[in-house]
Amino acid sequence: MSATQLSSRRLSGALIGYGFISGNGHVPAYLERKRTTDDVEIVAVADICAARRELARKALPQARIYPDYASLLQAEAGRLDFVDISTPPCDHAKVAHAAFDHGLHVLCEKPLTTTLEDAAALLEHARRARRVLFPCHNYKHAPVAKKVREIIDSGRIGKVRALTLNTFRNTHAKGVTEWHTHWRREHRYSGGGIAMDHGSHSFYLTFDWMGAYPTAVTAKMSNLEPGRWDTEDNFSAALTFPNGVAYAQLTWTAGVRKVMYTVQGDQGAITIDDDDLQLAVMRRTDGPDVAQGAVTWEVEKYSISSHWMDASHVSWFNSMFDQFLVAIRDGDFVGKDAREAYLCIQIITQAYRSAADSCREKPLSAEAWHVPSVPMEREQGLRLGR
Repeated sequence: MSATQLSSRRLSGALIGYGFISGNGHVPAYLERKRTTDDVEIVAVADICAARRELARKALPQARIYPDYASLLQAEAGRLDFVDISTPPCDHAKVAHAAFDHGLHVLCEKPLTTTLEDAAALLEHARRARRVLFPCHNYKHAPVAKKVREIIDSGRIGKVRALTLNTFRNTHAKGVTEWHTHWRREHRYSGGGIAMDHGSHSFYLTFDWMGAYPTAVTAKMSNLEPGRWDTEDNFSAALTFPNGVAYAQLTWTAGVRKVMYTVQGDQGAITIDDDDLQLAVMRRTDGPDVAQGAVTWEVEKYSISSHWMDASHVSWFNSMFDQFLVAIRDGDFVGKDAREAYLCIQIITQAYRSAADSCREKPLSAEAWHVPSVPMEREQGLRLGR
């Protein structure tokens, strides 16, 4: 069936994994979408946990429930258009490969995979299968992040030169109690700690806001409870870009849940504290330098409800899903988001190597999986998805 035919009717999807993000984020968004646009329906769910299957049955009484992804794909052959993979990251690659083998499009939670080799193989399989691979890069769809994009596009802060992205959490994101609450702290399930779990969000935002891809990374990390967990709980990285630098700090040991971002342009700056955004735009006067009054700033303040405290981020999902549908319609099988998901895994991989090598800088290549070279300017014809 062609992409155009798919986009003209209601899509049938299956959830693979019914944990916290599926139950609290994806399913409520799908149900809201069915009530409004009625262009998608979840008709099947697979989960290895019996208790979670029962909860899925209650949330989606019309869906067919399976004990694992393999039995779902076999039984549902010919009845699905896509799968939504929301398992722990250790299973993303094998489930996605199986879905492509069954001719299905794939929406996949981050991180796309836990190794760079798996990420490259997955993108190549999507290309061969001519099916869309689309990562859940949902932070770009937060209302406050969209406002940042709008301001950058307006040119009011000039050329972006530096970013800081600080993500504070007082604990690791907990899994469902019916299965395994602390799976994110076990490498065999997660592939890594907070860098693997949350790094993608920070990194793809830097691509978007810098309008470029990084060329090198240096990183440092720590595990404050090494006798209990085998993954890092604190991570910091510096990314070198052709046009500037970005700093990301991630922690699971903070005293507060919060995001704090800054975007520094050569004509102004944006500061984000959860839903509060401040824009400062430079205005020159007649003084000889800044200290003597040569520059003043016009300041605007906004409060943009983005529901950062809701870990499910359910209110951002359908904006992201709209782009998934566009990719299906356009036959954009390995689009910008998929290629950037690969680059996120490359950064995480090289950051781990940097931290293990006394924080030495490690190179990055935007060309590694046909990622467009920097800078990503609109006039070059690159689709930025904005």
